[in-house]
Amino acid sequence: MTSPGPASQNLPPDQVFDWLDVEAEKRAEAGLVRKLRIRQAQEPELDLAGNDYLGLARDKRVAGAAAAAALRWGAGATGSRLVSGTTEVHAELEHELARFCGTQAALVFSSGFTANLGAVTALSGADSAIVTDKYIHASLIEGCRLSRSDIAAVAHSEPNAFKHALATRRKPRALVVTDSVFSVDGDIAPLEQLAGVCREHGASLLVDDAHGFGVLGEGGRGAVHAAGLSGAPDVVTTITLSKSLGAQGGAVLGPRRVIKHLVDTARSFIFDTGLAPASAAAALAALNALKAEPELATKVTEAAGNLAMRLKSAGFRVSLPDAAVISVQAPSPEAAVAWAAACADQGVRVGCFRPPSVPDGISRLRLTARADLTEADVDRAVGVITAAAPPGATS
Repeated sequence: MTSPGPASQNLPPDQVFDWLDVEAEKRAEAGLVRKLRIRQAQEPELDLAGNDYLGLARDKRVAGAAAAAALRWGAGATGSRLVSGTTEVHAELEHELARFCGTQAALVFSSGFTANLGAVTALSGADSAIVTDKYIHASLIEGCRLSRSDIAAVAHSEPNAFKHALATRRKPRALVVTDSVFSVDGDIAPLEQLAGVCREHGASLLVDDAHGFGVLGEGGRGAVHAAGLSGAPDVVTTITLSKSLGAQGGAVLGPRRVIKHLVDTARSFIFDTGLAPASAAAALAALNALKAEPELATKVTEAAGNLAMRLKSAGFRVSLPDAAVISVQAPSPEAAVAWAAACADQGVRVGCFRPPSVPDGISRLRLTARADLTEADVDRAVGVITAAAPPGATS
């Protein structure tokens, strides 16, 4: 009779999660412990960590629309969009998003993460090959893992690498997946070239425009629109409503038949409670504000460029932003954590990105510009980041 192996040992209830303590120790040794920070409704710090690119999260038009919708429709959607969760607000938001971006249709999800999950899984499958940029967002990666497709993650922003993977695929269908603006360094994908590669090889193109929408393109219509691809029959765009629109939720935009397919097949849409009407109303009000003030988009990129150049002049290893995201390289994960904490202590809140959040293994401070960032704000940020910098942060 075979003796039981380690996997079949009968552990007492208070020991079944002991392996979590081992993993926690490993993370601590690698400087990868993360902590939740409770913030106040009003804080004195200069916020360069959030993604409220247009400064609309606290805009009275946006917050007021959310409050009015909550009073009219209630605190939540009460069910999935297909059962009881679709309101007039959802339908109007979808119509206006599609019209603004120049696509046939749109579908609103409860988050940008679920929008990406739904789009990737519904547009692929066992008969598909997916070719992705190796730096895509975690939500897209999870969609690929769930897709049952052949996956090839290729060199960052290299159209020839995509071309080779498509040419050598073994599946009849193919989907190319990329961010428009990458969330770590803020660089933009070569969308027009990728679209050309897709058309050479009969593939569709899915672009996560979370960091481009509201910032790039005519009046903030996004990177896909700027590349002339938003109305294309073979291109699908995903966006989040929680960055430039300062609200909550996500959306998929594209050909009408794609959107109909998602309604029927996207599990993160079918089985998820719908986006709260208050969030949908806030996003709609923010979209209307962007339409009324298209200069907001330009202000973001100008502020990002100014901040990046000032930090570069101070000797830091800084990414030159194509949109609102700026990264400043740190010597180590531990140094990045300490640097961000020291900045916060001096009144400037910055993001701290470490492995596994950064695909190249280089820890960074991550800064985000806003449309309302003033020259005085930039002076303050550069001064604090410089004063708090650890040894080895400058080149």
